[in-house]
Amino acid sequence: MDVRAGIFLYWLHIICAGVFADVWKVRVESEMKALVSSCVVLPCSFKYPVQEQPSDRIRAIWHMKGNRDDIIFHKDSTRVKDSFKGRTKLIGSLGGFNCSLEIDKVKNHDNGPYCFRVELETSQKDKYSFVENCVSIKMIEQASKPELQAEQSVQEGEPAVFKCSVRHTCPSYQPTLTWSHAGKAVMSYKDISHGNWEAESVLTFIPQKEDDHSSITCTVKHHGNVEGEMTATHLIFVKERATLSHILIPSISGLGAALLVGLLCFFIVKRYK
Repeated sequence: MDVRAGIFLYWLHIICAGVFADVWKVRVESEMKALVSSCVVLPCSFKYPVQEQPSDRIRAIWHMKGNRDDIIFHKDSTRVKDSFKGRTKLIGSLGGFNCSLEIDKVKNHDNGPYCFRVELETSQKDKYSFVENCVSIKMIEQASKPELQAEQSVQEGEPAVFKCSVRHTCPSYQPTLTWSHAGKAVMSYKDISHGNWEAESVLTFIPQKEDDHSSITCTVKHHGNVEGEMTATHLIFVKERATLSHILIPSISGLGAALLVGLLCFFIVKRYK
């Protein structure tokens, strides 16, 4: 191949790559955080230039960047690297253009980067590896403490509300939040975008005077063999509820003192007349 032919092929490659980039597209997060020993879901959506296909006509592959044959997910499990076998699966529908990948039992060397490849089984030529849009994973060795929000001073006999939340990247297996105090606890889960999720528990109970100077603890347990349970603790003070005795005793005491002073003044005046 002469120099002119080489230059021509080079520019042809550049032009074709630009054309394909306009019709074969993928959307992923360039970096995700993952808690070691738990799971992580890599959000992914894609599009292709031909007629929409059902899921069973689309072959989805995730592979290491730089080597298309270094596969971490394939529907033919025999083609998956031994270190990833049984730990990866697709989340969502390929027919709905969802290529999100779950990696379970995350190891501290699962950093990637990983790239998505799509192949349409109805064609020998409709296939594409998105090697310009790959995902790297930042490993988190230690789970973070949950965030606990509450008023430090609560009123005896009136409902008190405590909120405990934790962020994570494992929506397939949401973390659990438990409380050290009895009451009504309501869990909720929220997608806070870019592959991050928030699990929140709201505890409501009626404080009693016995709760004064006590502590409320929220404990989070993550999916997998994550070491230890992270906790957040909040000290509370209970304001005693006003009762009839709280009103009468000060009133009677004040009235008695006033009466005593009045009598004393009466006798003094009478004596010196």
